[in-house]
Amino acid sequence: MQNSLMSISPIDGRYANKTDLLQNYFSEYALIKYRVKVEIEYFISLCEIPLPQLADFDSSLFPSLRVIYTHFSLEDASRIKDIENTTNHDVKAVEYFIKEKFDALGIAKYKEFIHFGLTSQDINNTSIPLSLMDGVREVLTKYFDELYLSLYAMADRWAAVPMLAHTHGQPASPTRLGKEIKVFAARIREQLDQLDRAPYPAKFGGATGNFNAHFVAYPEIDWNDFAKSFVEGKLGLKRSYPTTQIEHYDNLAAIFDNLKRLNTILIDLSRDIWTYISMDYFKQKIKEGEVGSSAMPHKVNPIDFENAEGNLGIANAILDHLSAKLPISRMQRDLTDSTVLRNIGVPVAHTLIALKSLQKGLSKLILNEEKINRDLEDNWAVVAEGIQTILRREGYPNPYETLKQLTRTNEKINAQSISTFIDTLNVSDSVKEELRAITPHTYVGV
Repeated sequence: MQNSLMSISPIDGRYANKTDLLQNYFSEYALIKYRVKVEIEYFISLCEIPLPQLADFDSSLFPSLRVIYTHFSLEDASRIKDIENTTNHDVKAVEYFIKEKFDALGIAKYKEFIHFGLTSQDINNTSIPLSLMDGVREVLTKYFDELYLSLYAMADRWAAVPMLAHTHGQPASPTRLGKEIKVFAARIREQLDQLDRAPYPAKFGGATGNFNAHFVAYPEIDWNDFAKSFVEGKLGLKRSYPTTQIEHYDNLAAIFDNLKRLNTILIDLSRDIWTYISMDYFKQKIKEGEVGSSAMPHKVNPIDFENAEGNLGIANAILDHLSAKLPISRMQRDLTDSTVLRNIGVPVAHTLIALKSLQKGLSKLILNEEKINRDLEDNWAVVAEGIQTILRREGYPNPYETLKQLTRTNEKINAQSISTFIDTLNVSDSVKEELRAITPHTYVGV
């Protein structure tokens, strides 16, 4: 096996231990295995019609056929690659491999119904979305769910912690730290729910989408009904109809855009946490032996959030290309989608790296309530909004302008200056008491 130090991509090199979970879905081996699965299940479905020539096929052999893909090995994949060296066609090599298996099982007389009437895109446009669906649902969304749960737990833990908000980079009406974290949890949950409902599309209809070969051989069979039953019932995908020779990828593009939105939320999260760390609202747990800077011994860098942001950016750049390019194909088919589709696992891998980095970074956060409280105490001007709103309620003349004059001075606004200002107001004592109860620590809304 090649040394990871020689890998061109960090996915298979530096970050291999973070992305190896995806090898069963997006590697060359995985693509070949999924192609074998589709071919085997297609043959079984032809037997179940049954086609006249397959009516006597022994259904007790179906489990043996399925073993071909359920126990598919690296050696099997290598054999297919050897065949491809001769055929110079990857899907045809899969067909010949399965024919060898039929020979070994003693069912050679049925082997011409492997890949019967199909084009390579009937296999590619089912195996690729099937592998994507499995990879997203079995790996990626689990890590998104874990991040969601972590954020929700943090939001609950810090629900009562008041914090100075910053809008346009300036001190603003206070908020609660837990609520700010919960915003990200809610955004992630909504996009995950949309992703869960997204159909994974597949094309299955012969050379140009019309089942020409199938229909000319067996005109009495409703091949569109068969295809829908096979693609949706057997494979769990959504059959696109009508199509050209290839799937039109519109729904696949929607999935990529959905993932891109999720990643964009995570970029926003990464930058906010990074900023809170820079403001000293969070400190980070120190791990024995770790170095933050090669020159400055004191530094503990927010590297996990920076790593996440970088990988999410790469993921989104590729997802953007996938969603923009794939729905476009010249007339009934060109081959530009083929090489692009082989890169689906790349943005998924970068997203997974980012998710793991974020989890690691969040686990190291230590709340610095002293600094948070000090910032609140240093910014009494932010209660002006609440004071002027109560004055509006009371019919006080020009309350906004009055508070603007108070707060837009070069003098420091503190508890004493606010209290003195309230004393000058021509309102009842009960209203003054209500106004004095407003502090940066309590003015946090619902």
